[in-house]
Amino acid sequence: MAISFREYPWYLQALIFFALALIIFGMGEYLPMSPVAAMRTTLDDNHQKDSDLNRQVSELQVYERRNAEFKVEMAALEKQLETLKTIVPEEKEVDEFMRLLQEAASASGVQVRSLTAQAVGSKEYYYELPFSISVDGPYFSIEDFFARLSRLSRIINVGDVSFKGVDDPSKGTFPMRPGTTVNGTCVVTTFFSNPADIKAAGNKPPARK
Repeated sequence: MAISFREYPWYLQALIFFALALIIFGMGEYLPMSPVAAMRTTLDDNHQKDSDLNRQVSELQVYERRNAEFKVEMAALEKQLETLKTIVPEEKEVDEFMRLLQEAASASGVQVRSLTAQAVGSKEYYYELPFSISVDGPYFSIEDFFARLSRLSRIINVGDVSFKGVDDPSKGTFPMRPGTTVNGTCVVTTFFSNPADIKAAGNKPPARK
């Protein structure tokens, strides 16, 4: 004779309900086509994507910091380049060089009598632009003239110095200022970096007398 489910003892009914709940939960968790399994797969995929995005963000943050460092370095290099362009300009800038030379001479009380360009010298990274000049003036004024040349923003080297004393300034080739004690010649050399300027202007600008 069949026994109704309600006739089972209460603890047996509870055990059956619990077993059915476990079966339903297991089917929902592990059956491939169940909504719970699909949701779990989607959640795992989202976790993986989130981990990948976090890793990419961390890598990009490193590049962002490096980019900021590169910008600072680039600004410093550009500043150094501008300074170097002042010291060693790209073009010859002969007129500017003559102006600097004449200003140093006037400030020192020295007279520049002649300025003659010599052949441009080629070095590995720059070009030498030498000029032979003749000057006269008091001895200490000549010293001050050379000192002023060494303090100019543009590099100017002085070499092949040859001076002699002047006994009577009135008997010289040129009328000399009172107080002149020495006259002579030297080679003043400045520098530039653009090789195209050699072809454009030639190796020997006209002599200035």
